[in-house]
Amino acid sequence: MRVSSSKSVGCSNLRNPRLETRNPKLETRNSKLETRNSKLETRNSKLIPVFEKFRQRSYELEHLDKGDYTPEEYEGCIVELQRVNQWLGDAQALRNSLLQEIEARDLKSFKVLDVGAGSGELLRVAAEWAQKNDRRALLVGLELNARSAQAIAGESREFPQIHAVRGDAFRLPFADAEFDYALCSLFTHHFKDEPVVQLLREMDRVARRGIFVIDLHRHPIAYYFYTTIGRLFLHNRLIREDGALSILRSFKPEELKELGQRAGLENVRVEEHANYRLVMSAQPSVGIV
Repeated sequence: MRVSSSKSVGCSNLRNPRLETRNPKLETRNSKLETRNSKLETRNSKLIPVFEKFRQRSYELEHLDKGDYTPEEYEGCIVELQRVNQWLGDAQALRNSLLQEIEARDLKSFKVLDVGAGSGELLRVAAEWAQKNDRRALLVGLELNARSAQAIAGESREFPQIHAVRGDAFRLPFADAEFDYALCSLFTHHFKDEPVVQLLREMDRVARRGIFVIDLHRHPIAYYFYTTIGRLFLHNRLIREDGALSILRSFKPEELKELGQRAGLENVRVEEHANYRLVMSAQPSVGIV
């Protein structure tokens, strides 16, 4: 037993040259791993403030809200915005929401109010759809901006069912339940939350079947796609700069749903559509089913 014990002690004191040779290599590897981890931590620390901007809505004003643009820039903005909206899916979002509901209800005639209608491109999409599907439509585009109201009338001459009205979205110049549907597209992100609630309540007042809101999804991919690849195809300063800011001013699905509920709308739903579009649909607080 003693011999065995002495051998054991003797072995523990022996030096292993191979292990001593390997240790410097392990130290070098550990040093490299520490360097890599340090770089990853640095990258992550840089990413955190980048993604922080998407946590809450931005309230920085766009050029269109501030009015710091020339008449020529505004004209170019209207033209290019129509192409952007067609390309990025607003027309498709309309077809897959409001027009789909009209078809499901088999309405042979319907009245739609588009609040903040821009140049009326979505009204023309609805008018073309109604003609192809043998339905009668009365389509009204409301705009506070005189140039936009003129654009609705001027660019919709081939559609006699489209009418332009100048007016305030927060004091709609229409009777209660005058329309089947009230719609707005890429409009709500121009306002803070409480004005959005007021806007939805006013849309609720004039609609008897439903309210539809199409707007942007505040998402990092949408933002970085627009600010990189999108800029290769965008020439107008207002479109380039306001478009990126619009994404930061826009909503996450749960935020838009909450605003609809705060406005007192019924059966509020928010669905994600292609190209980072959100569509909120709801029934009026007092209306027909």
